[in-house]
Amino acid sequence: MPVHHSDLLIVGAGPGGAIAAAKAADLGLSVTLVDKAKFPRDKICGDALSGKVAEVLRRTLPNVLDELDTGELFRDSWGVDFIAPNGESLKVPFKTDYNTEDRAPGFISKRTDFDTLLLQRALEGREIEFFEEVELRSYERIENGFLATDSNGKQYSASIVIAADGAYSHFGRTVGGIKAEGRDLCFGLRAYYDGVEGLDKDGFIELHFIKDVLPGYFWIFPLPNGAANVGIGMRADRMKDKGVNLKKTFERLINEHPVIGPRFKNATLQERVRLFDLPLGNKKRKLSGDSYMLIGDAAALIDPFTGEGIGNAMISGEYAASAAHHAIQEKNFSASFLRSYDRAVYERLGDELHLSTRMQQLVNYPWLFNFVVRKANRNQTLRETISCMFEDVDLRGRLKDPRFYAKILFQ
Repeated sequence: MPVHHSDLLIVGAGPGGAIAAAKAADLGLSVTLVDKAKFPRDKICGDALSGKVAEVLRRTLPNVLDELDTGELFRDSWGVDFIAPNGESLKVPFKTDYNTEDRAPGFISKRTDFDTLLLQRALEGREIEFFEEVELRSYERIENGFLATDSNGKQYSASIVIAADGAYSHFGRTVGGIKAEGRDLCFGLRAYYDGVEGLDKDGFIELHFIKDVLPGYFWIFPLPNGAANVGIGMRADRMKDKGVNLKKTFERLINEHPVIGPRFKNATLQERVRLFDLPLGNKKRKLSGDSYMLIGDAAALIDPFTGEGIGNAMISGEYAASAAHHAIQEKNFSASFLRSYDRAVYERLGDELHLSTRMQQLVNYPWLFNFVVRKANRNQTLRETISCMFEDVDLRGRLKDPRFYAKILFQ
């Protein structure tokens, strides 16, 4: 059986992999993209598409933004509503004085629909060889690259591998050495409902920080056609320490919580509740090595506080494609050369991930989180900072300016 060769082998055709493939092909690389699933396929997720998603799409696949803005399968989202443990709400728009006639900064869409659209547009008009229902079982380091073998014995060689195959990445574990457990791992549970009452007319997503699941949260995200993505997420070590059964806690909140429960009185569960893992980006990790790079969930780049994963996957996919192009131009696939990818990712996302880790620690203390929400309701600087974690805003300048913290504390 002949070996299939390309410059770049991308494992996983979700948002990170699709963006990496499109960017690399546009840069002139020969690209092989494989995924073990057949599209369209479901991906368990909160389904929120942040300003970071729009940021990458504007640069790489701007036509997708137009379809998000006009398509019936996509819901505009103009902000986020944080509900503190004491029940106080902090409603933060993504844009001050927003106008719903403009293009929304964020969207909500079932991942089945978004991932399929993104993949289709990435493949259009580009020299990308895409193989569905291909599960790569082994990777062998060869001279100037990798040799991968799938479950049917077919082999693929490439100068560089980009692992974009999610939280359960085989490559990430066996080659990249990525491990997420305890405080580095969050478990999430997702369900789709019809008939949830009180959904925001402007598509604000709701994050309910309930004492029983801190430092996690219960969420309600409005979807098109009156549906809602409803779920709960909690850090693995806290689940163990508190003896929490996530599904039972979810059902209790739906049925008994004094504020949430009545909103589900006439709601209907669309399909079974599903559980998933979230490897958190709460510390710096090695994201590359000889002839490979890890992106998205495979690199554990999920925001520890917000659960943001899609935007970070797409940003890292874009950066990995650029790094691969540079490496192939220079014919240098060494770990030291590809380390520029790690630096680029953490230059863009590092401060945000660090801030999110601190905010996750903050919500361990309900009284302190109540104070922050109360303070933010009276403090524009703090309110804007929280919205920046979802919006297309670069926090680095603010975070390095001591006057920023003085404004938060004393305004």
